[in-house]
Amino acid sequence: MSFIGANPGRGSDASAPSAPMVSGPELWKDPTQPTDARVQDLLRRMSLAEKASQIMANAPAIPRLGIHAYSHRNECLHGVVNSNATVFPQAIGMAATWDPQLIQNEAGVIATEARATHNDYVARNGGDSGEHFGVNFYSPNLNIFRDPRWGRGQETYGEDPFLVSQFGVAFIRGLQGDDPKYLKAAACAKHFAVHSGPEVGRHRFNARPPERDLYETYLPAFEAAVRQGHVASAMGAYSALYGVPCCADSFLLTQLLRKQWGFSGVVLSDGGAVGDIKAGHHYVGTLEDAAATSVKAGCDISSGPMAGKGGGAAFSLLHAAVTRGLVSESAVDTAVRRELTMRFRLGLFDPPSKVPWSKLTLADVDTPAHQARALKVAEESIVLLKNNGLLPLNRAKIKRVAVIGPNADSANALLGSYGSRPPQTVTILDSLKAVAGTNIEVTYAPGCPLALKNDNSNRPTSEMTAQTIAAARSADVVIYVGGIDSTLENEENHDLSKDCQGFDHGDRTRIELPAPQEDLLKAIRATRKPIVFVNCSGSAIAMPWEAKHLSAIVQAWYPGEHGAKAVAEALFGEVNPAGRLPITFYSSTGDLPSFTDYSMSNRTYRYFNGKPVFAFGHGLSYTTFKYSKAKLANPEIRPSDILHISFTLKNNGCCEGDEVVQAYFQHVRSVVPQPRLALCRFQRIHLKKGESADVIMDIPAERFRYWDTSRKEYTVEPGKYELLIGAASDDIRLKVPLVIQRPLG
Repeated sequence: MSFIGANPGRGSDASAPSAPMVSGPELWKDPTQPTDARVQDLLRRMSLAEKASQIMANAPAIPRLGIHAYSHRNECLHGVVNSNATVFPQAIGMAATWDPQLIQNEAGVIATEARATHNDYVARNGGDSGEHFGVNFYSPNLNIFRDPRWGRGQETYGEDPFLVSQFGVAFIRGLQGDDPKYLKAAACAKHFAVHSGPEVGRHRFNARPPERDLYETYLPAFEAAVRQGHVASAMGAYSALYGVPCCADSFLLTQLLRKQWGFSGVVLSDGGAVGDIKAGHHYVGTLEDAAATSVKAGCDISSGPMAGKGGGAAFSLLHAAVTRGLVSESAVDTAVRRELTMRFRLGLFDPPSKVPWSKLTLADVDTPAHQARALKVAEESIVLLKNNGLLPLNRAKIKRVAVIGPNADSANALLGSYGSRPPQTVTILDSLKAVAGTNIEVTYAPGCPLALKNDNSNRPTSEMTAQTIAAARSADVVIYVGGIDSTLENEENHDLSKDCQGFDHGDRTRIELPAPQEDLLKAIRATRKPIVFVNCSGSAIAMPWEAKHLSAIVQAWYPGEHGAKAVAEALFGEVNPAGRLPITFYSSTGDLPSFTDYSMSNRTYRYFNGKPVFAFGHGLSYTTFKYSKAKLANPEIRPSDILHISFTLKNNGCCEGDEVVQAYFQHVRSVVPQPRLALCRFQRIHLKKGESADVIMDIPAERFRYWDTSRKEYTVEPGKYELLIGAASDDIRLKVPLVIQRPLG
């Protein structure tokens, strides 16, 4: 691991002549000393230039002090981003499991692999770490997926602030571990705050959500990350909020994050966001001003490339900014102190014998156990959107299956953004062949591209279409594997997205299934063969025609390196799918407000006035469940109380399976506008055929809070409520009245 030693890594001693001469014992090298004392001792030994160098994206070595180079630029959204690590389902698929404990365990696996790859890298590089081989990470993404056009929505845990909070806290806890002294890895809550597209304008975009939307939708997951997850770091967004660039916003980074929520960790900028303070937002006149403004606001590390990229170079100008009086050296010291504290908490300055994970090696990466975990997450993420009885496929009645579609034999359809690429990826086509067995013939035709290029150069030929239809006619059932992939929806300026109809710089301009795919599906349906549509996407696809006319629809997301097997298992009934939608599947692009409008009005299940094709929380099973005997132990409570509801859940269907029970609330005759309904508790429960369970849910009344714009605080409004228990936001099985009384005093 990266620790102090006699042969420090690459770096420059150019600043050494101006370095302070400090006598006395080097407390910072002593692991028995308190962390604060060690940090202060190291800080006082550094020159201003050396201090500034350590809060850049790639901190260089300081040989005279024995400090190795360290890169802060590391990603682990759904697996460590390097060539060896296990690739789990993309974050939106994790949320579809509705199983936070499973994701906490997954994050623990990711942290193990992070430590293993870090140990190997620094051992081969003289103690220095490089990009994607450090142990602080730019994950999780806690932004609200407010609009399905956003290309990075796949990185989030969905559209509901409570659901996002639960998964964010779980991922943070798993990644950071529970060692009393050391962080296993340092998580980062990003992008703070109010960031969800458009990608093309993010370096200059100014979000202006209504005040209540800010506090009730955009901020809760970040607050939970701090208060419940004790997250080690946070990342300021590229964009601005109410006219102030987020990485220059003292309200966000100091007043709210630190003073109100109690955050004590490190704040990093997104990529070149410090440079954007000048170049994108024109908030200041020079890069020195941008660096100074950012540090004074509470940003501690500039995450952009080290030099030549604007934002990364900005912090290299902090020495000049101090000289000009734009920022004090004490403010720089504060930022460096926080950065050093994180590295001490990670054990990067301690002997390996002191750090619990120092013996991990590459043999601990992508192990059979880790692969099994990736498969488990993928299995739980699969959402059965529609089924007219075709699924699970009956091996006794099927002799030939035609697998058709542009994602059937695609690795891109499995992996999503910000992940590694396994040396070998088994596609959905390959897995279907393996799971189908030797008695079922599997044929394949790609059929059409994911989307037409702007010049129509990839339009399917008549011969290609004819071959596809012939394959469908000769089969007993058609499995169509389509949707989109992360070459089309992704981060800003993704090359392929600029070339295809309906896509723009990583975002989408239309949420409908691309035209060549829908045209092909209509042609296949004309053969009168039953069709299973497996949709791969990191976002909601508008598919009203498919929902009406196809036999079955399965949402697979970007399910990771073993996700193809999970899909095949679900189709053939080896796994009973029980994933649930963490987002709303709208009927059309026309259902959506303007992409640049950050008001939540008519957005997400909480405020949408229309009828979606598939609602938030929706997901079917091969079995059925009955809800009964709801009872509220305390039907009259106060805002500080916890309510206790119980009910009976029975699997009265044909096989064992999981049910995701969901609790929502709605305020009856509220004085102020409230959501139509809002999630406040959920639980994934496994029951055997015929088995019953008495379910008890504890729900703090605090979850019913809203933001009082006059008092500038959260409050729980007294009055009558309904607690709604069911299988989805549009499938409520039990309604229980509840009264919240005024607080005592």
